Amino acid sequence: MSGSIAAVVVTYNRKSLLQKCLQALRAQTHGSDHLVVVDNASTDGTREMLRDQWLSSIELLPLPENTGGAGGFAAGIEAASAKGADWIWIMDDDAEPHPDALAELMKVASDPANIYGSLATNGLDTSWTTTLIGPPQRSVDRVADVPQCAGVQSLPFLGFMIHRDLVQRIGLPDAGFFIAADDIEYCMRAERAGAKIVIAGKSHIEHPKSERYVARVPGRDLICLRLAPWKRYYDTRNRLLIARKYYGWRLLTQTVPGSFVRLYAALRHEPRKLAQLWAFCAGMFDGLFGIKGKRHGAWGISQ
Repeated sequence: MSGSIAAVVVTYNRKSLLQKCLQALRAQTHGSDHLVVVDNASTDGTREMLRDQWLSSIELLPLPENTGGAGGFAAGIEAASAKGADWIWIMDDDAEPHPDALAELMKVASDPANIYGSLATNGLDTSWTTTLIGPPQRSVDRVADVPQCAGVQSLPFLGFMIHRDLVQRIGLPDAGFFIAADDIEYCMRAERAGAKIVIAGKSHIEHPKSERYVARVPGRDLICLRLAPWKRYYDTRNRLLIARKYYGWRLLTQTVPGSFVRLYAALRHEPRKLAQLWAFCAGMFDGLFGIKGKRHGAWGISQ
């Protein structure tokens, strides 16, 4: 890989985690040329901490309101592109890159037309299930099972690397998603533009492991995430938004039925069942009608 690199971190009210993330970025064996921190209107003293301790080594992008991960990453990628960075490496504030994470990613990232990503790890496990496209296609949950370079279905916005030229072709992440599945939509948009989605299995970023369980239905297993009701709203809505845009009739034949399977699983496995049901119904309504933005509060769903 050649060209300048900007690391972008999006943060919201997690000052101590952000400190660890920035320290890990500063300790990289191959450092980035720019470090942009997007603060999503934190109220816990994050901006004051950054200005007191980090202002000489970062560019602080303070947003006037919380735009969620989707809005934060859109703003960060736009700012990094405007600074002239060739490659943009993005992550949340709860990411802790291993010292050689960027160096290992650079060994794999070779084509500006593709998207590359680090592997989110939690000890010997991956932080969430990773689907390798093969052949054959397979899902893996152990770090050792991820090759040094492999095609994947999608990459999370955690160690996600994109070239400025590809950003200019496909645009920014959709800020209207607020949180959840914005990274999946962005990968699908890139694939439609001809990009390959590639994971660098030796580039590790330590990250909390997702809480998940399997809902078994005839013919397939659905991996479900344990979610608070306000996150259930966005998970439900944004799956439908993606299906409206990309799936055609499969919105009705696959995504909507699959959503009800996920609801059934949530009502079996998770607490606050009435709140889960209400969040699902709100997400289903907004998703089917294509309504985007920060909306959980409008439906009375507390965070």
